[in-house]
Amino acid sequence: MEKKETKSLVLLEHHLKRLKMPSMLRECEKVAARSAKENVDHLGFLLELCEIELLEREKRAAARRLNAAKFPTQKTLDDFDFTAQPSLNKVLVLELMRGEYLVRRENCLLVGNPGTGKTHLATCLGTAACAMGKRVRFFRVTDLVTDLMEARDDRMLSRLKTQLRKLDLLILDELGYVPASKVGAELLFDVISQAYERTSLIVTTNLPFENWTEVLGSERLTGATLDRLTHRCHILEMNGESYRVSDAKRRRRRPSRPKKDEVGEDEAPL
Repeated sequence: MEKKETKSLVLLEHHLKRLKMPSMLRECEKVAARSAKENVDHLGFLLELCEIELLEREKRAAARRLNAAKFPTQKTLDDFDFTAQPSLNKVLVLELMRGEYLVRRENCLLVGNPGTGKTHLATCLGTAACAMGKRVRFFRVTDLVTDLMEARDDRMLSRLKTQLRKLDLLILDELGYVPASKVGAELLFDVISQAYERTSLIVTTNLPFENWTEVLGSERLTGATLDRLTHRCHILEMNGESYRVSDAKRRRRRPSRPKKDEVGEDEAPL
């Protein structure tokens, strides 16, 4: 009887390897022993193994989506200080974290001063989308424009645009820091136009809309870009003080302890 069980286990491990079920392979002996001890029938045993494999696959898939998104850093909403940004609509942020805007293919514009947490919030929304099984990609606008121009020069532009079309969410960070060339602005507009009503966009910018011509160069192109971005769009305003500036001020306000050789005679220890 023991030989038969050993043979069955060897065959089972072989089949699970061929079927590419590593979690079931790893756990099958432990689950079998526990099922026998607890008098669980064969269907219960199989169900538990399938649940283990499914959960592990979901974890691996989520990790792959996060890796593919290319976030510059990992951020969570728990780390975001809403009290420092009183102009920000927290209720809307929490609603967006549920991801329904992705189903409706709506956009989000995060507008505000530098250092107010726009990239942090965009990353949180993107991470939440990854957890929901969505395909996400994060780009700094200058990096995307560079990639588009290089792809055009290498005759790979069609391939890159096809990859972008497959996304559920495209995050364009820091629109406004560097003016784009005429060609770069047109390529960026083409991406935004291609995404219109097909892929949700999150755009972070430090520029008010009336100043977007400083980046895109043309009033016609700016108008067409804003027309597509703001149709079915959620706008989040973040006009508080920069976190970095606030932190620097706090550090300056901290009383510094005098050095030992700076202590006066009447302050000297007895």
